[in-house]
Order: sequence, then structure tokens, then C-alpha cells
Amino acid sequence: MKTDICFRAGWPLIAGVLIAAALWGQGTVDTQNWTAADDHRNMLDQLGIKALRPGPSGNESAPNHANYDAATANPYPDLPDVLTLKNGKKVTNKAMWWNQRRPEIVEEFEREVLGRVPKAAPKVNWEVTKTADATVGSHAVVGKQLLGHVDNSSYPDIKVDIQMTVVIPAHAKAPVPAMMMFGGRSIPEVAFPAPVFPGRGGPGAGAGRGPAAPPPNADPPAIEQLIADGWAVVTINPGSIQADNGAGLTKGIIGLVNKGQPRKPDDWGSLRAWAWGASRGLDYLETEKAVNAKQVGIEGVSRYGKAALVTMAFDTRFAVVLIGSSGEGGAKLHRRNWGEAVENLTGSGEYHWMAGNFLKYGASDAAFGSKTAGDLPVDAHELLALCAPRLTFVSYGVPEKGDAKWLDHQGSYMAAIAAGPVFRLLGAKDLGVTEDYHTARMPAVNVGLLDGQLAWRQHDGGHTDGPNWKYFIPWADKFLHHASPAEHP
Repeated sequence: MKTDICFRAGWPLIAGVLIAAALWGQGTVDTQNWTAADDHRNMLDQLGIKALRPGPSGNESAPNHANYDAATANPYPDLPDVLTLKNGKKVTNKAMWWNQRRPEIVEEFEREVLGRVPKAAPKVNWEVTKTADATVGSHAVVGKQLLGHVDNSSYPDIKVDIQMTVVIPAHAKAPVPAMMMFGGRSIPEVAFPAPVFPGRGGPGAGAGRGPAAPPPNADPPAIEQLIADGWAVVTINPGSIQADNGAGLTKGIIGLVNKGQPRKPDDWGSLRAWAWGASRGLDYLETEKAVNAKQVGIEGVSRYGKAALVTMAFDTRFAVVLIGSSGEGGAKLHRRNWGEAVENLTGSGEYHWMAGNFLKYGASDAAFGSKTAGDLPVDAHELLALCAPRLTFVSYGVPEKGDAKWLDHQGSYMAAIAAGPVFRLLGAKDLGVTEDYHTARMPAVNVGLLDGQLAWRQHDGGHTDGPNWKYFIPWADKFLHHASPAEHP
């Protein structure tokens, strides 16, 4: 009898374990109170990873501080050759790039680094929720606030409404180019509540493009410079697409398509989700008669600089990109041991940006052994190459003003050099540097390489692309053959 009582008392626990095991076998997990740590551990378990190497610290006095010694910065000095097929054949013409090599690179980024957009990703229905006449600087504009309602009929428990604004010069005589910004500054008349973006100022700030109240002698905010030059300005809120944390992976657009369940190893991460949202914004702009949808650009700073690069790489409809201070996971080479490393991106704080499979490259103990950045099949130069031959501007500031050494400006410059052969193959101009990526050194601060469709400029400001807008706009105008209203009043 005593045994029976013990059995009955323990039955709820045993039953719970059995039910949990059954649910796991069916791929169903209770994620109601899911944390980033829960999600991270789930992915490690799926991959058979027992331990990850810790990422280096940004504190230079810490025992595990990041490396800033040039002599040891290139432990894997040779990058995957951007113009060699996996079978060893050299790519010698445009057709081989578009039909063979580019698809290989896309597949490896999707499988191992950034994740795949589901083939059955839901449709987005755009609604204009507000329209207002306003002025930007001295220029009349028409502003629109929009919500992109994502079809959630497959899983009504998760609702996703993409927040976007469009500001168009009021008196344009023809469709105008447009610059879409991740989290950019709109006009008050149609602005959504301002989100806070890490490294880019607080609410109401210019989101990395200059504060709301510029200091004396500062450049005008990007929106004023663009409107004055006859561009439309589009802002899109990445947080309305997908949260910037691991706990959010069972919510937002990723959670919606997975019906609230954890990701599989090759499912998309937040960077790819934000890029998907930007592409849906471009879908809307293709219906906006006042905008030249063949001349739409994408821009972002810091983690949203990474997202801008990913957007441009995968959606060939975008004509131009301004990649601001993007660092690891953006324009910085993974194979460089300088500042932030792959291991930082595989930890629980940043892994959500990437595909689950990316965690393998930070593993020290796993069913498959261990892997490092040197095992990655692709690197940042190939992400930049996917943008070719379209207009690609890589922007950084200086550590003295807050664009930290952590971002590895030199490693990003090397990636741009190594992407050059694809631009040249496709009939575009690269940075025009004769050295290869092994030996090329960055030009001096404020010396731009702006003669080609691939461009580089390190300004003397901080963690922002603000000081580069006055160089970016005429550079883009030149290649897009766009004349500002001042030239043709």
C-alpha cells in the first residue's frame, strides 16, 4: 500500500516528463515564458553542442580582452575565393557568376550563416494610416504613415504589423529615388513612437544620422539632405518585424511562420527577418507612383548596418546601400581575430541575428567536434560581392569618437577589397586599389574611395554614418543619373 501511495504521489511528475517528451518528439514546446537562454540552449541541443568558446571582451583590461595586435589578427589569412566554384573551376564570365557561383554563395549563407526565408512566408497588406502635408527644411513634402499587416491566418496568436513611413518631395515633376532607413528619422506628422537603437542615440534622435537638435556647424540631418536633393525618405521599424533578442524568436515574423515554436538550425535569424521586412516595404514602393522603384536604397547603422547589407545582398531590386559601422556579421571578416569575433555572435546575447547553424562555428565541444571561423564556407567579402554590380558604400567612423576598434575597420576594408573582382567581372568599378586584401591598408581618415560602384569612406565622427551623407548623396546621384531640384529648378 505504501508503494502504491508513493507511485500515485510521483505520478504527476512522471506524467509531466512523459508528456513533455511526447511534445518534444512532435516538435511542440511550451514557449509562453521562453527566455533567450531557453532558446539558445534549445538550439545548442538541436546541434549537439556541449560547450561554446566564450567571446572576447570589449574591456581591454579584462583577462579575455579582444585582440588588437596586427601581428596575430589574421590566423586564417586566406579567404574563400569569391570567383572559384566549389568544384574548383574558375568563374570567367558573367553567366557563370549569376548561374553558378552566386547561387552557391547564397546557399551557404542561407544554410550556415543567416538562415532561410520560408518559401511560404506570409503576404503583407499595406495600409496607409495617416497622410500629412509638411515641410522638411524649406521643402514641402507629403508624409504617409503605413502599417504592413502580415497575414497571420495560419497562426492568429501572433500578430505582426510592420511600421513604415514615406516622405516624398511635394513638387517633384517625375518619380524620385528613395532611401529606406532601418529606424530612420521621419517627420513628426507621421512618425511612429521613436524606438531606441543601440549605439545610435535615444528617442527622438537622428538614429545614427545626427541628433534631433544638431550642434552648431553640424551637417543637416540625413532626411533634410535627401529631401533637398530630391529624394524620398522611407523609414522602417525593425522591431515591428522581429524583436532584437533571442526570446523574441518565437514571436514576430519568425515566430509567426513557426507557429510559436523554436527555430530549426537553418531557419532565418533577425538580420534576415529585418531584410525580409525591408523587401516587403519595397513591394509597397513599387505601387507608389511618386517613387522610382528602380532607384530605392537601403541604409542602417551598427546592427542595422548588418541588416542593410543583408537586404542588399539578397534582394537585387535594391539599387544602392549605405552600410554604416556594421562590424562582425556585417562587412567585417569573420576570419579576422580583431575586436568582436564569431564567438560573440554565437553567445546568447547576439546569436538571434544569425541562423542556428552559425553556432557551430563557436563550438569547442560538440557531437561533430569543434569548429572555428576558419571552417565557415563563406565570409563577409562574399556578402559584399552579392551586392555587385549595384551601388555599395561601406561607411565607418573613428575609434577616437566612439566607432570602436571592436568593429575592425581594417577587416571591413579587406573584405571590400576582396569583393572587388566580382564588381569588375560584372562591368562595375571597385575601390580602385592595386594591392590585394592580404596587404591593402585603409586610406587616411576622410579620404574616400568614391570613383566606383563599390565605395569606402571612413569619416572622423563616431558610431554613425551622419558625416558621410554629404558624400554618399552625390556619389549615388552620379551613378543613378539623378539631378537634384537645385540643378533643374
